[in-house]
Amino acid sequence: MAPQKRHEELQYLDLVKEILTTGEHRPDRTGTGTYSIFAPAPLKFSLNENGQPILPLLTTKRVFLKAVIAELLWFIEGNTSSTALSEAGIKIWDGNGSREYLDSIGLSHREVGDLGPVYGFQWRHFGAEYVDAKTDYAGKGVDQLAEVIHKLQTNPYDRRIILSAWNPADMKKMALPPCHMFAQFYVSYPRTDTSEMQENGEESHKKQGHLHCQLYQRSCDMGLGVPFNIASYALLTHMIAHVCELIPGSLTHVMGDAHVYCDHVDALKIQLEREPRLFPTLEIAREKGGSIDGWKIEDFIIKDYNPHKMIAMKMSV
Repeated sequence: MAPQKRHEELQYLDLVKEILTTGEHRPDRTGTGTYSIFAPAPLKFSLNENGQPILPLLTTKRVFLKAVIAELLWFIEGNTSSTALSEAGIKIWDGNGSREYLDSIGLSHREVGDLGPVYGFQWRHFGAEYVDAKTDYAGKGVDQLAEVIHKLQTNPYDRRIILSAWNPADMKKMALPPCHMFAQFYVSYPRTDTSEMQENGEESHKKQGHLHCQLYQRSCDMGLGVPFNIASYALLTHMIAHVCELIPGSLTHVMGDAHVYCDHVDALKIQLEREPRLFPTLEIAREKGGSIDGWKIEDFIIKDYNPHKMIAMKMSV
């Protein structure tokens, strides 16, 4: 009998435990205080199992999946106003878009909710001059997400299939600099296909390619942010694989400053006592191919998500 595969969620729980045990107590931007380690071992999650698409959505507490999907689609739209999310009941950016917060960081000329050239702007309009959240930026700057998809479809062996949210020229214009800042995509093919690919051409084997994503995150809030980020980039990889007619492969999460906020310690100790359950499966209710634009929350069908109950944690702003 083959040994049972170790549950991938244990990587996350082990890292939380390591931070609580060995982390350095450090001050932080929010004034809350953290326990922190730098450059821990990466977390790696499979995005399919025996041909079944898997979503690494943590099960030792309920993750707010509606917010994960809504925020990801908001990024892809290139939207930079938190108002659209807030009106949909997603309040995760409200603190950084409030009048008080914008005034405190020297952005008093901005309307409430205008976060500046944050993630979506960098993904779709990198290098364009930011005016405000209402301006039409169509055709301006570099559409990095479109370029990622084009490269995957035309040259999947390219080593420059990269999506970057880190733009030093725009940092002072942002309500919050990007935490998850850099992703690289890679297509792998079974070694047995190599000779066939040379004979028949790459195109006929494109559907057999597996799409992998490696994320680098500079600042990692283990309690609230990281479960969200894992789910978000897993979903993004699933979406891109769907558009490019590839098989979802894996997500590797590389971290810089991995930390636990001091006011999350008790909640995480409760979470550490729980046993992980099976990750849910994902079905995408769209035809293969098509565009990365125009997706809706209803396009994602999550099956068999059976987490432990939610654990409340305060978001530090």
